[in-house]
Amino acid sequence: MKILIAEDNAEIAALIRLFLEKEGYEVIWKEDGQAALDFLLEQEVHLCIFDIMMPRLDGFSLIQKVRHFSTVPILVLTAKNMEQDKILGLDLGADDYIVKPFSSLELVSRVKAHLRRNYLLQTNDDTILYGNLKIDKQKCIVYKNGVDCNLTATEYKLLLKLLSSPERVFTKNQLYESIRDNYLDGDESVIPVHISRLRDKIEADSKNPAYIKTIRGLGYKIEHNA
Repeated sequence: MKILIAEDNAEIAALIRLFLEKEGYEVIWKEDGQAALDFLLEQEVHLCIFDIMMPRLDGFSLIQKVRHFSTVPILVLTAKNMEQDKILGLDLGADDYIVKPFSSLELVSRVKAHLRRNYLLQTNDDTILYGNLKIDKQKCIVYKNGVDCNLTATEYKLLLKLLSSPERVFTKNQLYESIRDNYLDGDESVIPVHISRLRDKIEADSKNPAYIKTIRGLGYKIEHNA
């Protein structure tokens, strides 16, 4: 699989490239955001790693532009303790973040997880299969081991949003936007309540969820290790 790095620090880019090429990935490096965007408009890649501070086009602007034409998984490189960078990156469409300095094991693990989730999810126009869940998109019904989970419309929309990009962290605001037409008035504070109810219906143990994971201070993501 092909991975694109957009990073203006040559040493960091070389280090990332070394880690990933050892795992057998093809790695392309671009030293600014505009060069990365130009490449993506011409070539297909399977995953992107973007730094935030880059010349010509910064990481945040790059994410916005890429999301106009691609759903490729995007990992953002952030500085330690820069919580706002993480949240803004996720709100703009990034799937995950990696904090500098990072270990080779963490980087490779994150990359493998996103590639596995995004390219092994079984889906077509009518059905989504994920672990022991089956989503019938025609009937808007979710089955767990063949049994109807009896989700509400709000719970169903939240699950579809999470499944639209497995392993991606969605902020509460992004999840609220996906269900806000269900409310005359409200705010993102309703999300934890609906997530809790959704877990009660799809998880074997809602206190120790196998699917919907809470990312403290940021939001939620869906994953499955089976």
